[in-house]
Amino acid sequence: MKKRFLLLAAALALGLLAGCGGEKAPGPSAASSQLETSSPAGQGTAAALGSLASFSAATLDGSGFSQDNVKARDVTVVNFWSTTCPPCIAELPDLAEFSKALPDNVQVITVCLDGYGNEQTVANIVQQTGFDGAVLLAGDGDLLALSRNLMYTPTTVFADSNGQLIGDPIIGAQKDLPASFLAAVNQVLAAGGKDAVSLTGQ
Repeated sequence: MKKRFLLLAAALALGLLAGCGGEKAPGPSAASSQLETSSPAGQGTAAALGSLASFSAATLDGSGFSQDNVKARDVTVVNFWSTTCPPCIAELPDLAEFSKALPDNVQVITVCLDGYGNEQTVANIVQQTGFDGAVLLAGDGDLLALSRNLMYTPTTVFADSNGQLIGDPIIGAQKDLPASFLAAVNQVLAAGGKDAVSLTGQ
């Protein structure tokens, strides 16, 4: 298991060489156009990145995370970030508040792409930004494949309880994160025939 996690950490470190996207791309890039043409009908461009149907991962708190945790909720919001990406860190407080305002059938997790071996740095950032959800550091299976397909950080994808990615990935920091992310969450729920949710206090 440790060897597989090391392989993921190395793959993710290479992926970070693409840099981080501080703002959402103004239009479709060559990569996003490629995704669009290869996506299953109705699922959006995120489906071309992969899925989270089968994987296991090491977490910052040592508890572990897998497809079973995804199956336990109607929607899993997965935010990919790195410790060297200022826009990623800047949006973590908004992500933390968004997570706390969600109903129990929706969860928010993050994947720190350069977190394996940098656990103390990750812990400091997470504590300072107030995020208290699961923080994945390394993994295998579908998580490894999905991570290799990412081009920018932060990137956020939205998975149903089967681990299928629905809708489009959200790339770059968002001016109104709660509105953007809630719309994506409700798209996943609608695709599964489930009722839309709202944020508590709204």
